[in-house]
Amino acid sequence: MSTPEEIKEDRAFNRSMMVKLIVVAAAMFGFGFALVPMYRAICSITGINNLVQRDVGAREAKNTQVDTSRKISIEFDANARGPLQFKPEQNTLDVHPGEVMTVMYQVTNQQARTVQAQAIPSYAPMQATEYFKKIECFCFTQQTLKPNETRRMPVVFVVDPKLPKDVKTITLSYTFFELTAPESVSRSGT
Repeated sequence: MSTPEEIKEDRAFNRSMMVKLIVVAAAMFGFGFALVPMYRAICSITGINNLVQRDVGAREAKNTQVDTSRKISIEFDANARGPLQFKPEQNTLDVHPGEVMTVMYQVTNQQARTVQAQAIPSYAPMQATEYFKKIECFCFTQQTLKPNETRRMPVVFVVDPKLPKDVKTITLSYTFFELTAPESVSRSGT
């Protein structure tokens, strides 16, 4: 049997251990919340994961001189993953660098259920990426499409006049991904 002093020592040890465990759990919880701003800061510094960010300087680009001495052919491409039908309303457009243009895309949810999706842009040639400035784009936010809904979505853009002269064609391609898994897939996976 334990003596009263041993019982007091055990209780003190248990309290000490509980305080240490609470401090460790609180630190882990705090670290979990700190990861989001740390991730954003690292991405901002390194330029990683900036495909769907608004081009902040593009609003000022409206006031730039339009370079009427040359035209750039912009090709529009669309791909969809999941239950979506997705396409541009026009396949090509000739623009003068510095000219603000709008092109429309159309997406249709072909399912009898609500779908949440996100579009991710890509550019060709790769060097054109920094000169293609999107002012408004459906790719900036996730899209929620009701059952069998069709939606027209604009892309407002400007091609920076500083685009190298040897670039004559830019291809803007979007891939639309479904973000929500169908119930039948999620049930069978568990």
